[in-house]
Amino acid sequence: MRPIGVFGGTFDPIHYGHLRSAFEMLQALDFEEVRFIPCGDPPHRGVTFANAEQRYRLVECAIDRQEGFVADDRELRRDGPSYTIDTLISLRKEFPERSLGLIIGMDAFLGLPGWHRWDDLLDVAHIVVAHRPGWKAPDIGVLGEMITEYGTHKVDDLHVMTSGRIHIHAVTQLEISSTEIRDLVAAGRDPRFLMPDAVRDEILKTGVYKGD
Repeated sequence: MRPIGVFGGTFDPIHYGHLRSAFEMLQALDFEEVRFIPCGDPPHRGVTFANAEQRYRLVECAIDRQEGFVADDRELRRDGPSYTIDTLISLRKEFPERSLGLIIGMDAFLGLPGWHRWDDLLDVAHIVVAHRPGWKAPDIGVLGEMITEYGTHKVDDLHVMTSGRIHIHAVTQLEISSTEIRDLVAAGRDPRFLMPDAVRDEILKTGVYKGD
């Protein structure tokens, strides 16, 4: 059984930067699927611009008919802050024998010690870090020690073991920002070519990011 990629985020809105990274991980690491899990109640960000149901709908539009991409609403159905560790534990209960790979960016990895129960993550999943030019993996401190102890360059390790490894994988740099997309839409400009047309059409139809 091949690993399941776990790709969480606010996706406010989802765009080609998210999708391309997930697609490259799906192929290069030979995941069975990548699950897009919109954050229901993001503990580190506070209020989102689109509500959870709207962001989930945008994810559904974005991944429609893409083999290996799955929309997962488990954080929307759970009360309280959407802590990643709780999501992984839920997935582990659902897939007890499967390898799970938590996909995060290098910026998120550098902030990992601030996450709720961050030192329990490797007990239930691998951590797969999407590396882009301009970011450097830490070689000192607690994260440097983690990479030294648990890091692997072997994709096979993510298949043989169900959890417990850190794998850093380079992905294509796409300078697209959800914040800039929201600002663009609020200003009455068209977000075409920054996201799939289905996502653009849903945003324009609902007016979710339209300015006052």
